[in-house]
Amino acid sequence: MLPSLIAVLNGPNLNMLGLRQPEVYGRATLDDVEQLCAQAAERLDVAIDFRQTNSEGELVSWVQECRGRAKGIVINPAALTHTSVALMDALLSVDLPVIEVHLSNIHRREEFRHYSYVSLMATGVICGLGIRGYALALTAMADLILDEEN
Repeated sequence: MLPSLIAVLNGPNLNMLGLRQPEVYGRATLDDVEQLCAQAAERLDVAIDFRQTNSEGELVSWVQECRGRAKGIVINPAALTHTSVALMDALLSVDLPVIEVHLSNIHRREEFRHYSYVSLMATGVICGLGIRGYALALTAMADLILDEEN
């Protein structure tokens, strides 16, 4: 039997990790995040599809592609968290568990960052733990998938 697939989707500017505001987002790069996710996936016996885009439309399309293909979505929507009803609607349409991840604690930042359209429909949210949040999200998602299968 093939391992369950979890989509790990990343939004705008995350390709700049390690360069952009390291005092907020840390010095790890997106490649470091992908490596951490690959290690967690191997440990959890799941497969991942790790992607990043700066385009809202492309992210929405990737979410839609998950329907019937993935068992869950781990997503760091970045700035789209606070602005994209289209992304929220796409996540609602795929009928999959979703875990929202943020490197920084969005609730300790500017007021506009406190609101998340994605949180309105997410199964869970992990924020403020840096790149470790991705590994925690994958662990939680693997548990949710296992619970659903049993």
